[in-house]
Amino acid sequence: MTRRTAAAGALGLLVAAGVVACAPATATAPLPDTGYPWHTDIVATTFWVGEVFDPSASDGSQRLSTYDSRWLASYGGCDGVSEGTQCRTEPRTAENGYFPTRMTPLENPFYLDLPYDDVNDDVGFAERGKVIPWASEAPYAAGVADPTVSLMKNRWVVLRKGDRLCYGQIQDAGPGEYRDAAYVFGSDDRRPDNARFNGAGLDVSPALNGCLGFRELDGEDDRVDWAFVDEGDVPDGPWTRIVTTSPVR
Repeated sequence: MTRRTAAAGALGLLVAAGVVACAPATATAPLPDTGYPWHTDIVATTFWVGEVFDPSASDGSQRLSTYDSRWLASYGGCDGVSEGTQCRTEPRTAENGYFPTRMTPLENPFYLDLPYDDVNDDVGFAERGKVIPWASEAPYAAGVADPTVSLMKNRWVVLRKGDRLCYGQIQDAGPGEYRDAAYVFGSDDRRPDNARFNGAGLDVSPALNGCLGFRELDGEDDRVDWAFVDEGDVPDGPWTRIVTTSPVR
């Protein structure tokens, strides 16, 4: 089911006009009505496929994700610059659509995570049919009871920072928390439960970092507004050059 609105159509015109590619300004882009609640002024950190930020932690490596145990291979390798066994991030610019400069991705480089794991977390799996807004819609309804299916993976999110609006697909869960349904799906714009990483409520990929005009490549101070958006309401842009459709694996 789509929730397309006149505001979403107008947003497509903004993107086509190159709004997301312009330099950061003091003006703020309007919040389009996606049919889902907006979450505002949320700390967003940056992560990338191949990153290992804490080898001693069970969730300290981005060589795998909540939804893909072979994420590094599925994506096509380090989403940045490989230096020996290390994978570091890099600046992304509009000149090449914010795509990586040292590798060719096999999946959408515009990805993110949110703190709700609907597959591996027992509580998240048990309650997903009640808390996820699209759980009763086709084709998701048929997979609610199937532990090999995620209702979150590949879903679209729109993000705003200042005058920039960009889109990405969910490919992981985090940061810090994995069952924060009240924040992820709530309509009261509450703060995330996570207390780590400056209270971050999501991680974004290097492509989204560049597209949104983050001040730091790998910091904890940038903030965004975000909302879910149905696939049919996603305007064409660099985020639609490659659309990830892979299942849980």
